[in-house]
Amino acid sequence: MQYDTLIRNALVIDGSNTPGYEADVAILNGRIERIGDLHNANASEEIDAAGRVLAPGFIDVHTHDDTVVIRQPEMLPKLSQGVTTVIVGNCGISASPVSLKGNPPDPMNLLGSAAAFIYPRFSDYRAAVEAANTTLNVAALVGHTALRSNHLDDLFRTATPGEIAAMREQLRDSLEAGALGLSTGLAYASAFNASTDEVMQLTEELTAFGAVYTTHLRSEFAPVLEAMDEAFQIGRHAQSPVIISHLKCAGVGNWGRSPQLLAALEEAAKTHPVGCDCYPYAASSSTLDLKQVTDAHRITITWSTPHPEVSGRDLIDIAREWKLPLEDAAKRLQPAGAVYYGMDEADVRRILAHPLSMVGSDGLPEDPFPHPRLWGAFPRVLGHFSRDVGLFPLHTAVHKMTGLSAARFGLLERGEIREGHWADLVLFDPQTVRDVADFNDPQRAAQGIDGVWVNGVLSYRDGQANGRRAGRFLARQGDLRDNFR
Repeated sequence: MQYDTLIRNALVIDGSNTPGYEADVAILNGRIERIGDLHNANASEEIDAAGRVLAPGFIDVHTHDDTVVIRQPEMLPKLSQGVTTVIVGNCGISASPVSLKGNPPDPMNLLGSAAAFIYPRFSDYRAAVEAANTTLNVAALVGHTALRSNHLDDLFRTATPGEIAAMREQLRDSLEAGALGLSTGLAYASAFNASTDEVMQLTEELTAFGAVYTTHLRSEFAPVLEAMDEAFQIGRHAQSPVIISHLKCAGVGNWGRSPQLLAALEEAAKTHPVGCDCYPYAASSSTLDLKQVTDAHRITITWSTPHPEVSGRDLIDIAREWKLPLEDAAKRLQPAGAVYYGMDEADVRRILAHPLSMVGSDGLPEDPFPHPRLWGAFPRVLGHFSRDVGLFPLHTAVHKMTGLSAARFGLLERGEIREGHWADLVLFDPQTVRDVADFNDPQRAAQGIDGVWVNGVLSYRDGQANGRRAGRFLARQGDLRDNFR
């Protein structure tokens, strides 16, 4: 038999959290056709992978790539680090279903200007992704704040019964069109005043579909445990799996509490399907939020609409130059974005190493001076945390970015190297793979990523994208509750 692609002599780390094994892998018609000793086989393209690891393509479970996958379908920040699938619509903000009446409210502006929001129904967004011929696979959540912006004239209150009914109808329509579930961003001002009951009523739509509930908690600061309890209460009410977004102990006063958070997660997991994602850095990035302005740690401005010239500078330096208190300087910069150096490295490592945690970049592709996680999150887990720090073995690092993620979000026939699965694959050098992007120079491609295949098509090789785009939209498949058992 003539295969399309034959990758020989690879150390196959298959995504199942088991150690690697040496094998050849053959690809045919976009899928993994054979795994084993294929020395007599032939293929149109053959690659000798000796000394390198072949893993499933990484699944970025926490992105804000909703509109950029359509507007910039080459997706180099993700492709260059071995990502083959992105999950969009996180933190309550999604590109669809959205009908704006003016400018997008904070934090929906993280996804672009009003011109980027042209998908009044989820099916419109799905069709646009398919038409864009994007490089990566895309699966999508529906954002709670997006629904609120469609139906509430004032985002700083809870919704009325009529508004909740209208939001439920849009959510149901989206789930029927293949949405993974509902995400919330209850920490943001545009959703903070939504009552727990408002969210619970919306999540009742998830029950019949077995869809997921993901949440940027109402607080990641002192009341974080109470916020986790709220999330679990909502999930139990909906009989829906719960994934806590970018689990962290934010703020200096919260440092060292990760054992408490992880104990709460484990306790909830005894009786309900729960998990979390995290990114491998001790700094966060979002819009510039006055509640988070402090002199207790460094804050870097990533963008500012009224003052674009300050991108990449520290808030404290800007405030000194303007002879203003920090908060007044922050007000003058808004709307703006920021990197907050407000986490403790020991907490990051504990959460990252926990069996219930997946890896998501939470990168912000619209930022002119982005957090380096946009370009470096996945190689950082492989190189820095697995190889250099020894936080977990390489096969566990891979599992947290592939098999575990595919199972949690129901991405069938992806996330593991198995015969018959889609050939989403990444070839990397375990000795040299590392993140190069840093906080001073954040837009740099990783080292050691030698090849990336999306649906069997080699799209990135030896540090270069080749323009071949074979990504597709991934609709929700099956009951997501089943994959937590």
